[in-house]
Amino acid sequence: MTGAAAIAGIGATAFTKDSGRSELALAAEAVRAALADAGLAPGDVDGLVTFTMDTSPEIAVARATGIGELAFFSRVHYGGGAACATVQQAALAVTAGVADVVVCYRAFNERSGRRFGAGVRGREPSAEGVALGWGLPFGLLTPASWAAMHARRYLHMYGLTTEVFGHVAVTDRRYAARNPAAYFHGRPLTLAEHAASRWIAEPLRLLDCCQETDGGQALVVTSLARARTLRRPPVVIAAAAQGAARGQEQMTGFYEGDLGGLPETGVVARRLWRDSGLRPADVDVAVLYDHFTPYVLMQLEEFGFCGPGEGGDLVASGTLPVNTHGGQLGEAYLHGMNGIAEGVRQVRGTSVNQVPGAGRVLVTAGSGVPTSGLILAADG
Repeated sequence: MTGAAAIAGIGATAFTKDSGRSELALAAEAVRAALADAGLAPGDVDGLVTFTMDTSPEIAVARATGIGELAFFSRVHYGGGAACATVQQAALAVTAGVADVVVCYRAFNERSGRRFGAGVRGREPSAEGVALGWGLPFGLLTPASWAAMHARRYLHMYGLTTEVFGHVAVTDRRYAARNPAAYFHGRPLTLAEHAASRWIAEPLRLLDCCQETDGGQALVVTSLARARTLRRPPVVIAAAAQGAARGQEQMTGFYEGDLGGLPETGVVARRLWRDSGLRPADVDVAVLYDHFTPYVLMQLEEFGFCGPGEGGDLVASGTLPVNTHGGQLGEAYLHGMNGIAEGVRQVRGTSVNQVPGAGRVLVTAGSGVPTSGLILAADG
């Protein structure tokens, strides 16, 4: 699959806190925008991929957008961990000859509708619920509370303070302030403002936690050969991988040997480096899933950009551009799909925070859960 498929189009809705529209309407708008960006018509599409958590079925999106027959449809589990895997699924279908043009999409009213931060109480019994049951009785009811356990251990292991988390928030907001599509456009952040924000679950403050967003994002995947004939320069999928660690749990892996790292991210990192033939020094931009600031630091360390406990210093130094769209803390929380779109813009040279000469971009999906990642590259 390596280098045989490409992202040919990206499209999104506005990112808001109260869309006033159905999630299907958001999905359809994003899909139509991505097709227009690629210079394709709905009738060209024969495959769709989304998340298991998405409420808009593939056949409903096909009807709403004028897409005809479908030869391929697929869904990926584990929330934000699915983001890059949707592109992997699409690329696999294209390179296997199962489909010609596959659109990946995600749309939700996560602010005005179901809010992930509300927790998991009231779930029906399931295998996942049993795993969560080890932590729920002790008050670990929300993603922030689960992440806080890892964050506390990380700080303890390396003798750090919460200021290292602040560097991530400040960096994201600096980029978001220059991004007209970002919710926090024109609103940068200081370390002092980060430190003054209220506690959510110690050691995580409000500004360590990603936004809740209403919106949609879509991406068009096709063969590299076909992408070369379309409207935009193709963005090559140089490598794509999924990863789950040994004994993996979903955001509740408190029984791992090392709570200061992300073993599932390590699985993805090893596969991406192996399949692409690249190394950290070859990456021009990193778009890292930032549902919570500590996980950005841990991802940098798992991918080998720096040593254990050194992620905060790396972000503060600015030597590696990170989340140039503003991330999910600054632009929007679209389960990581907007991060893939930023990777595409950087390779195309069209980002509002363009890194000169960016030809290779690492994009990651949600961590703390089974996850995925991509390396995107310029054609040729």
